[in-house]
Amino acid sequence: MKLFIKLLCLCLIINVSALAQKTEGIVSYDRKSYWTKIIARLTFLSQEQKDRAAQTWKNEDEDKEKMKLLFTPTESVYTYLNDQGQTEDGNYSWRNRDLLLYRNYDKERKTEIEEMLGKTYIVDDSLRTPTWRILDQIKEVAGHICMKAETEDPIKKHKVTAWFAQDIPVSAGPERYSGLPGLILELDINGGDVIIEATKVEFKPVAAEIKLPKLKGKKITSADYDKMIQQHIAESITAHRNPYWAIRY
Repeated sequence: MKLFIKLLCLCLIINVSALAQKTEGIVSYDRKSYWTKIIARLTFLSQEQKDRAAQTWKNEDEDKEKMKLLFTPTESVYTYLNDQGQTEDGNYSWRNRDLLLYRNYDKERKTEIEEMLGKTYIVDDSLRTPTWRILDQIKEVAGHICMKAETEDPIKKHKVTAWFAQDIPVSAGPERYSGLPGLILELDINGGDVIIEATKVEFKPVAAEIKLPKLKGKKITSADYDKMIQQHIAESITAHRNPYWAIRY
């Protein structure tokens, strides 16, 4: 009996230790945007515009970005995997737009650095998490069994589906999505218009790497950010142009 209790305690210690080791690390993501699908969905564009886009993107419909998420139980940073973007064959490279999304879950604060509409903005405000609906579907992503959850972007009106890993008990995630009882390893934005999928999860100490760079840009609140996005989309609809060339989908 004493031996059984000792073995049980040892198993519990091992399980707790293993769980603790799964709360800090880095996730690599592929962010794939399908522009012909996105443009075809925009009802305010002319058929000529849609046909031109389909012709332009027909051979390269999948626009891929490499992203990463550094996470701990209390903080996360989401940004590009590399400072420079480049094609799969490495023949072409470019400067990525400024994008760094920092979260402090203990303090319920966020700092977001994003280049859009010709400027770099800094949103330093309270952290608001989406209202999620957790479903009973599961699938494997990057070697982890994930559960499905859904929400909606209240500004862009996009349906968002997330797949989160309960065996990684942190509430972080890519883009601006978090607040689930497990790390988000995949996002589907608006029925496959954009897919952000984890390709690798590496558990290691990263707390020292989670820090904000020197902030350069125009500081605004979350409310001002939302208002600016709404106004840009409304103006784009009136002008019959794609708003997502200048803002992130």
